[in-house]
Amino acid sequence: MIPQIKLQRTEALPHFLELNGFEVDDLGNDVLRVQREEELPVFLKITDTQIYYEVDLGNISEIVTEELLLKLLDLNTEILPVSLGLDTTNPDDPRLVLVESRETNDMNDNELLSVFDALELAVDRTEELLIRIQQ
Repeated sequence: MIPQIKLQRTEALPHFLELNGFEVDDLGNDVLRVQREEELPVFLKITDTQIYYEVDLGNISEIVTEELLLKLLDLNTEILPVSLGLDTTNPDDPRLVLVESRETNDMNDNELLSVFDALELAVDRTEELLIRIQQ
């Protein structure tokens, strides 16, 4: 058996993401727009102690029903660690969003990349639900 060596190094977040196939745009005010291939962009809001992740799935005004909201809440139990929510910052444009947050102290590469994988899977599951609801 060949022993494995654990390497530990630090890397600036944007550079690390670019090395792992993401396109990163700095939008200012500690917000990054991060996108991998044809996936939806993930917006990162970075504070001293947290990274907040958000994926905008679009306006749901025309399709929102009590049944849809209950199914979205139910889906939250299946897409952990991310969650679905409503961004009502603009009351005339309520947005369905996927959200997650992580502490930044002692964050490792696997933890960071796993959030993007979880968001990608959650987008797929949510899109499937929305297609079923609209049929």
